[in-house]
Amino acid sequence: MAREDPAEALDDADRGKKLKDKVYLKELAKLHVELVNLQEWAKATGAKICICFEGRDGAGKGGVIKAITERVSPRVFRVMALTAPTEREKSQMYVQRYLPHLPAAGEIVIFDRSWYNRAGVERVLGFCTKREAKKFLSAAPLVEKAIVDSGVILVKYWLEVSPKEQQKRLKSRVNDGRKIWKLSPMDIKSYDRWDDYTDARDDMFKATDTEWAPWYVANSDDKKRARLNIIKHFLSLVPYEEVDRPKVKFPRRKIRRESAPNYYRKMVPELF
Repeated sequence: MAREDPAEALDDADRGKKLKDKVYLKELAKLHVELVNLQEWAKATGAKICICFEGRDGAGKGGVIKAITERVSPRVFRVMALTAPTEREKSQMYVQRYLPHLPAAGEIVIFDRSWYNRAGVERVLGFCTKREAKKFLSAAPLVEKAIVDSGVILVKYWLEVSPKEQQKRLKSRVNDGRKIWKLSPMDIKSYDRWDDYTDARDDMFKATDTEWAPWYVANSDDKKRARLNIIKHFLSLVPYEEVDRPKVKFPRRKIRRESAPNYYRKMVPELF
């Protein structure tokens, strides 16, 4: 189906400025419609789609994923954020724990951090050896080639945040009861390892930015713009079409009674 160019999504007057909530929500609503169209197309055609989000702590991965998934079915769009590996998983081939979570027909799987943990946080914080990290970078393109050859549409995003903006976001979590859970001991350990993460990112790009599974980098200092840009770009990569759906017509409803039941009910207090 025809889609507007991402660069033409906003008026020139809005570009380069802080995005207003009204403009953001209007554009996001349009993209949500397209994501639903994509969802129905995937269900109808049996398409398999996998999206990997990587980036430094505070880069905005969670916000992008929430923006993608808030209006679609969790049965189609599945978000995977794996916990630390068990002792058994540590003994397996490294990517083995990720493979069962790849999409089946009609599914779109989003990895909030993926097998690239080994190229980033594990390498920087010493959870794997240099040799293990190097072996991973050699093997990852081959594994991804097999994934793509199996029919999966694989899309990889790196969210690029500046040191100043990352510091602002991480420190904002300290006294915010809604965000404190996001501030993990790993975030604290990683805080002064900026250059190490930069080296790890660059090595990862050099080794795994392939023709069949390229990396796409999104500037994420402006969270709202990043979300719109990424969703728009992702939609442009998938050859989906709007699926014909029968027009909804509700039957005439017969209601015997609308009065309250004749038994006691524990009601929720109406405090608001």
